[in-house]
Amino acid sequence: PLPSFISDEETCERLRGLIHKQVQICKRSVEVMDAVRHGAQLAIDECQFQFRNRRWNCSTLETMPVFGKVVTQGTREAAFVYAISAASVAFAVTRACSSGELEKCGCDHNVHGVSPEGFQWSGCSDNIAYGVAFSQSFVDVRERSKGQSPSRALMNLHNNEAGRKAILSHMRVECKCHGVSGSCEVKTCWKAMPPFRKVGNVIKEKFDGATEVEQRKVGTTKVLVPRNSQFKPHTDEDLVYLDPSPDFCDHDPRTPGMLGTAGRQCNRTSKAIDGCELMCCGRGFQTEEVEVVDRCSCKFHWCCYVKCKQCRKMVEMHTCR
Repeated sequence: PLPSFISDEETCERLRGLIHKQVQICKRSVEVMDAVRHGAQLAIDECQFQFRNRRWNCSTLETMPVFGKVVTQGTREAAFVYAISAASVAFAVTRACSSGELEKCGCDHNVHGVSPEGFQWSGCSDNIAYGVAFSQSFVDVRERSKGQSPSRALMNLHNNEAGRKAILSHMRVECKCHGVSGSCEVKTCWKAMPPFRKVGNVIKEKFDGATEVEQRKVGTTKVLVPRNSQFKPHTDEDLVYLDPSPDFCDHDPRTPGMLGTAGRQCNRTSKAIDGCELMCCGRGFQTEEVEVVDRCSCKFHWCCYVKCKQCRKMVEMHTCR
């Protein structure tokens, strides 16, 4: 894992999971690397949120470097991991620019003047161009290095870009009204990134509709095309994958990310993938009564706090065998 604070060039040498060219970028951009660390954690948290109810729940082991191989095959799960990681670096670096943490970048000063809609561009527009450019140089350099299979490098580069597109395609205009007692005589607006949860939702949708592809040569160029020729070609916002996913039912110590579903909680009444029948892969489940403590009988007190009691109740918990 990345250290809690990246303060000097020596730290770059000690970062696990980085290739030589990434270490060089780290040394040139030490001040940006703290944002990269935040982005890496953001990616893991979002991945685990999006897959919390599935057999593969984006488990990352403490021993694994953040930018290491969470999944080794070219599956749709790998596609998601690469997309969310590239997006999170762009997001976190852009956020650091806007909040004034970095000398190299600030707000996006290309957004200024009066818009066609008649409002005044003002405030601090998110400098997404800088964040995306840094993500492209830092995250993508791994795929451009030797030792990667050409088709897998093409897949990873495509999904990295699709992750960044999930931010670019959902930039928002936020505004503030100025005038007497809240009237909107003057409206100032700025461009803002979507919340990262929205980015995660978009990439998860792309995961569900990902295209299975294979490498072909078109002229002198190698490209990825749908394996099934009846499928429409993917766009640069879609996720692509090369290999079908395993069922993720059983623990395989030789394969990173293959932790199996034994011991996972499941929903006894659900028929979906979070239900005990599918989550436990037919192995069955065990049920036990556990005590949970909840806040209850909450009352608002003037002014201004909420006071709650603690209620204890017994609930059934189901875990896969």
